[in-house]
Amino acid sequence: MSCCNVGDERPAPHDLNKRVNVEDKRLINCNTVDVNQLMPLKYKWAWEHYLNGCSNNWMPSEVPMQRDIELWKSNRLTPDERQVILRNLGFFSTAESLVGNNIVLAIFKHVTNPEARQYLLRQAFEEAVHTHTFHYIVESLALDEREIFNMYHEVNSIHDKDAFEMELTKGIMREDFNTSTTAGVQQFLKNLIGFYIIMEGIFFYSGFVMILSFKRQNKMAGIGEQFEYILRDETTHLNFGIDLINGIKEENPEAWTPEFQKEIESLIDQAVELEVAYAQDCLPRGILGLNAGLFREYVQYIADRRFERIGLKAKFGSKNPFPWMSETMDLGKEKNFFETRVTEYQHGSSLNSTW
Repeated sequence: MSCCNVGDERPAPHDLNKRVNVEDKRLINCNTVDVNQLMPLKYKWAWEHYLNGCSNNWMPSEVPMQRDIELWKSNRLTPDERQVILRNLGFFSTAESLVGNNIVLAIFKHVTNPEARQYLLRQAFEEAVHTHTFHYIVESLALDEREIFNMYHEVNSIHDKDAFEMELTKGIMREDFNTSTTAGVQQFLKNLIGFYIIMEGIFFYSGFVMILSFKRQNKMAGIGEQFEYILRDETTHLNFGIDLINGIKEENPEAWTPEFQKEIESLIDQAVELEVAYAQDCLPRGILGLNAGLFREYVQYIADRRFERIGLKAKFGSKNPFPWMSETMDLGKEKNFFETRVTEYQHGSSLNSTW
C-alpha cells in the first residue's frame, strides 16, 4: 500500500484487503488506513515510552498529606517559603492543562503514526492526573482555589510563560493548518519543541528543584513525593518528545534548515529568560539554600542539554548547581503504594540521556 495522500482520509475500496507494511508508516502525513493499526510496529521507541509510562502509574490521592497539612497550619514555614509553594502550584496548575490541551487538540491530529498516538493517549491521561494532583494539594491544604488556579492572570512571570506556549498552539490550531508543506512541518516542529523541550524540559524543571528542596529538608514531604512522580512522568514525556522531534526531522530533512535552526535557538533563548524571571519572582530573597542566581545557571545548564538532544550546539556552558537532582531523577525504582515497598521497574526509562 502506498503512503501517503495527505487529506485522503479513506482508502479506495480496492485497497481494503491490502496489508499495511512497516515501511509505509510515517510519523506525520500518513493516512494509510482508517483505524489506528498498531501492528506491525515501526517506531519501537514510541511503544517503549508507552510501557515506561504505564510502569509509573500512580494517583495523587494515594499519597498521605497529613504531615503537610500540619506544617502548613503551623508557624514553621516562612512567608518566603510559602510563596515558593504557592507560586509553583499556580504555575503548574495551568501549565499541565495547557500541555494536555495541546496534545488532544493539536498534536494528536497531525501525528499519524499509531504507536506514537498510543503514547500520546497515555500522556494525555497523565496530564489529567497531574492537574488532579494540584487540585488534591489545594484541597488538602485548604488553599484559596481561585487564587491558585487564577494566578496566571495575576502573576506576570506565570502569565508570560503560559502566553508563550499558547501562541505556539494557536499556530497549528487554524482550520487551514496542515503539515503537507515544509512551512507546515516547521510550524509543527516549533510546537513540539515549545511543549516538549521548553515547557516540559525547561519550564517545569525549576519548579521541581524548588519543591523537591523542601522534601530534602523533610518539609512538605507529601507534595514533594507527588512532584517526584510528576518528574518521572515528565522525563518520559521529554524523552518521547525528543524522539518524535528527531524522527520528524529525519523524515523531513528539508525542514531543518540553518535558518530554522536559528529560529529554534532564539525560541529556547527566550524561554531561558522567561524561566529566570520566574525564578526571580519565586525567590526574591532566597530560601533553603536557593537563590535566583543559581537558577540562571541551572536553566542555562538544562537548556544546553536540550539543545544537544535535538542536534543543536550547547551555548551557555553553565554547570549544574543542583547535582542532587540526578539522583532524584533515577527511574530505576518506584514505590508500590499498596505494598509499601520498593519494586523494580519492568521498563525503566533511563534519565541520564536528558542531562
